[in-house]
Amino acid sequence: MATAVIFDFYGTLAHWADTRASSYASVFEAHGYALDPSVVEDYFFRYDGVEHAEHSVSEERYEAWVRLRLRDFTRAAGVDEAHVEAMVADLRATDQAPMVAYAEAGETLAALRAAGLAVGVCSNWGWELDAYLEEVGLLHLVDVAVTSARAGSRKPHPGIYERSARSLGVPARDVVFAGDSWEPDVRGPRRAGMTAVHVWREGDRPGQSPPPLEHGDHRVEDLTGLLPLLGL
Repeated sequence: MATAVIFDFYGTLAHWADTRASSYASVFEAHGYALDPSVVEDYFFRYDGVEHAEHSVSEERYEAWVRLRLRDFTRAAGVDEAHVEAMVADLRATDQAPMVAYAEAGETLAALRAAGLAVGVCSNWGWELDAYLEEVGLLHLVDVAVTSARAGSRKPHPGIYERSARSLGVPARDVVFAGDSWEPDVRGPRRAGMTAVHVWREGDRPGQSPPPLEHGDHRVEDLTGLLPLLGL
C-alpha cells in the first residue's frame, strides 16, 4: 500500500515556458556554434548517478562545481577558449529560465494529498527548487523537495532516493516514484525498492519510442494516469 508519491520535477511536473529559448542548442547557435547531440548525451551520462558531497556543503561551492562542469562541456563541444566564459554564463542563465507546470500537475497533487498520501519531489536540480515550485504554483502541494545539489548525489545514485523517502518519514517500499527519465526515474527507484511509474508524454518526445517496460513497471501518458494506479 503506497503512502507517498515522489515526483521528478523537470519534464514531469513542469517544463520551460519557452522550450526553444531554454535549450543548450539555442545558446550554442546564438554564439555561432553547432551542438552535437552526442556531446550533450555524454555530458549527462558522465554526471548522472555520481556522489558529490564535497560540492554540496554550500550553495556557493555547488554553483562553482556547476560552472566547472559547464566549462568542460563547452570545451568538449569545440568552443574556442576565448568564448568559454561567455558561453557558460549564457548556459547558466538558460538553466534558470522561467518555467510553468504541466496542466494536470496541480490537480493531481491535490488529489493525492486529499487522499492522505505524502507528496515529495526528488530532482537532479540546483539549490533553488523551492523557488521554482513556488513559481509554477505547486509548492503548497509538496511536503518535501530534495535536490541533488543539497543531497550530494544525483539520480540514479541510491543516496538521493533514500534521503527523499527518509525526509517523508516513509520506507522505500511504500513509495511510488513518478518521472519521465528512464534510469533516474524508473530503474533507479526500482533498485531502491520503490514502485516506479514512467511518465511518457508523446508531445515532448516527437519521433521517439519509450523503452520496453520490465515486470512491475508502469507507464502513463500524463500525471492523471497515476490516480487509477493508486486506486483513486
